[in-house]
Amino acid sequence: MKHLKPFSLLESESSNNLTQEQEDFLNRYTRGTWSLNPATGLVDVQGSFDCSKESLVGIQFGMVKGDFNCYHTQMTSLEGAPQMVKGHFFCSNLRLTSLEGAPQTVGGDFYCNSNQLTNLAGAPQTVGGNFYCTSNPLNSLVGVPQKVRRYFWCDAFRLGPGEWNPTGWLQVLREGDPAARQLVLTLPIFDAQFWLGRLKGDLKQDGQTLLQLADLWGREGWEEVHARLQQDLDPAQLRAIQALRGKLAYVDPWQDFRL
Repeated sequence: MKHLKPFSLLESESSNNLTQEQEDFLNRYTRGTWSLNPATGLVDVQGSFDCSKESLVGIQFGMVKGDFNCYHTQMTSLEGAPQMVKGHFFCSNLRLTSLEGAPQTVGGDFYCNSNQLTNLAGAPQTVGGNFYCTSNPLNSLVGVPQKVRRYFWCDAFRLGPGEWNPTGWLQVLREGDPAARQLVLTLPIFDAQFWLGRLKGDLKQDGQTLLQLADLWGREGWEEVHARLQQDLDPAQLRAIQALRGKLAYVDPWQDFRL
C-alpha cells in the first residue's frame, strides 16, 4: 500500500524540492502516512518508517510517531534522521563514527550497537526505554543520555532501571572490572571542575547542587573528587553540605540532575 501525501500538501511539497525519487522512497518504506511540515520543511511520519539496508536519499525527517529503522545500511552519518521518535530508533550495524544527527528524544529503545563509536556525542538526551551501545570501541562516555528509563548496555557494564545516575555509576566504579571503571571515570561527575562550575556562590541558588554533593560526600569511589572539593569550596558551602546530609532520607537529590 502506498502512503500518499495529503492532496492539500501537493504544492507545498513540490515547492520544498522533494524529488519523485524521495516521494517514492517515502511511500515505499512508511507504515502509516507521511507529510512535509510546511513550518519546518521536514518530513513527519504518522506511523513507523523502516528503510533498513537503504540510505535516506537526502530526506530530512522531523517527528516520527512510531519506530524509525535504518540499520544494516552503509550509512556513515545520521544526517537527516528524525529530531524526535516516539517509538524505537534503530541505527545498529552501520558504519557510524558519531551519533551527531540522532534524535534527541526517543520514547522507546535506542539501538546504536555494532558501529565504530569511540564516544556517544550526539546521542539522545532522553531515552524512554533501553539504550544499547554494545559492540563499539568506546573509550569515553562523553555525550551519554541525561535520562535512561530502563537499561543502559555497553560492552564494559550494564545498569538497570533506576540505576542511570551517580549511585549506579559509583556502583560500577566499586564493582566493575578495570575496563568498566576506566570508562565510567570519563563521566563529568568525577571531575571536580564539573561541580565547581555549577556553583554560583549563593547558598540558596546552589541548594540542589549542594544537596547532590551531600549525597556523594564520603562515598566509596568518590574520594579524589571529595578531596579536591574539600580544598576548593568555601567554609559556608562545606557547612551547608554537612547540614544537608541529614535531609537525604526525605528528598531525592537526583530528581532533576543534568550532566
